[in-house]
Amino acid sequence: MKRFWSICVTHMFIEIYLLTQVALIPVFIQEFNLSLIEASLVASIPSMVQLFMTILSGLLAERFDTGRILSLSMLIEGGAALFLSQTKSFYMLILGVSLLKASSAIYHISGLSQISRDEKIEAMSRSMGFHNTLGCLGSALGVLSLSFFLTAAGWRWVYVFWAFPIFVWAIVISRFLVPIRGLPGEFKVERPAWPAQIRGLMSAGFMTFLVAVGLREFGTTGASTFMTTYLVGVKGLTETMASLIFGLGPLTGVVGSLLGGYLGERLGAKRALGLAILGCAIILPTLTLPIRIYLIAIAYLIYSTLSQSTYVPMNTLVTNLTPAKGRGYGFSAYFFTENIVMSFAPTAMASVMSLYGLPYFIQFSTGFMLAGLLALQPLKVLRSSRT
Repeated sequence: MKRFWSICVTHMFIEIYLLTQVALIPVFIQEFNLSLIEASLVASIPSMVQLFMTILSGLLAERFDTGRILSLSMLIEGGAALFLSQTKSFYMLILGVSLLKASSAIYHISGLSQISRDEKIEAMSRSMGFHNTLGCLGSALGVLSLSFFLTAAGWRWVYVFWAFPIFVWAIVISRFLVPIRGLPGEFKVERPAWPAQIRGLMSAGFMTFLVAVGLREFGTTGASTFMTTYLVGVKGLTETMASLIFGLGPLTGVVGSLLGGYLGERLGAKRALGLAILGCAIILPTLTLPIRIYLIAIAYLIYSTLSQSTYVPMNTLVTNLTPAKGRGYGFSAYFFTENIVMSFAPTAMASVMSLYGLPYFIQFSTGFMLAGLLALQPLKVLRSSRT
């Protein structure tokens, strides 16, 4: 239990900066004199870095102690935050955000693999729900603190403020959770060579799941990347107000994560994921309607709650569809699929917006969510074992 909550707290810290750079896109456009295409690179280039780190992280998760990997991810994140606080150019900005994405990749595969090995399969949805809840809390704290610093001292201070608690936590987990796997009486899995582990992932069910994940991710990445830009440029909100609304989204993700865990236990992971995607596809288009600011906020918060709830059943499905002996590679393939889509989706969405106008990214995003929902339907989920 101590190990589980230590991983969850690490998840909270790793997600602190998850949405700050996206929320800051209108600020970056103004400060660095960027076009929409250039601004999209703040999301797409770091996602490409995360894509390559995902492959490496799968190898690390299967071979090295989880505690040291978590500590390493914290050190990289804290260093990247301090680097971003001093950035003076667009290229430094890209480099700093890329380092943040690398730290996230290092954490997620190792942390989730450890949880999937430790927790009982019947309690997996609940455990993933708590894990995601702490992550949502972290991203909410990051964006809400950004709203404060934008008004009080400037956006760079949000990176300085959180860097020091991150460094402290890196020291804590390196001293008290090493080795994190080698506890007395712990169940150990004899691992075959990595080619055999990878072949174990090549099932029709897991491939179907990855296709559905990719389509859904394209839609949600486009929606999140340009949401603050849309609220400022089309709906006429101030940058601070748009950042505040955007920041409340991850806070509702706390509710969404618990909801995803509950529905996953009651309905099964596949059905819970399908209902959440359908809800997102219904709610998102309401943001194009001529409605008041408080209704925009309510609609976005409902959308964000449902969107955040999808991560719990998706993590559970990875566990159900992959063998325990290659679970690290399974999560690596899952995050690789998400990240490869995240690397080109913002630029593709910016191109659509340049041709048809800013509001059209919502219709485009909704279409890909529905395509992901359809791709999910043939999936047959089998209970995975711990062997």
